[in-house]
Amino acid sequence: MNDTADVLSLLSARGADTIDHPGGTLLAHLIRVSHQLSRLSTAADIQQAGLAHAFYGTDGFALALLDRDDRSVLRDLIGERAEALVHRYAACDRGRTWRSLAETHQVWSRFDGTAETLDDAELRAFVDLCIVNELDVLTHSPEFAARHRTAFATLFDTWRPLASPGVMTAADAVLARIA
Repeated sequence: MNDTADVLSLLSARGADTIDHPGGTLLAHLIRVSHQLSRLSTAADIQQAGLAHAFYGTDGFALALLDRDDRSVLRDLIGERAEALVHRYAACDRGRTWRSLAETHQVWSRFDGTAETLDDAELRAFVDLCIVNELDVLTHSPEFAARHRTAFATLFDTWRPLASPGVMTAADAVLARIA
């Protein structure tokens, strides 16, 4: 459990090193997100989730590297808490969740239409992962940044009380730089 080399090996075996993504490949993006979460002093399970966050696809990146029916494969590699965060991130229906998250603390599932209310720790981990992921895409895609910078600045501001202070400091810096 929590063996980064095994996660990297599985990502490569599933083709993450050959899939285009802003800033290079999906694998490069996943590594950057995990490293940034580490630099921002998030917990090890959040860093592992950062490395694995695209295994089941996401609302913004439909390609899945692992079927959700095989969750135990990922759980065995990164642990229960990290895998639960990866699954939550993959399941998140962004349109139904993101704008009201600060008020409701609910994540709506695009898989089954249900809502899950998060406790404070789950909420912070989820928000930190969401922000760091989007910051990486904003940083590596000028086109995406031009289209979405203002919307993310507004969204992240509503999430400020939910996020780790270091993550918000990083968000402020990136958003100011791409303004």
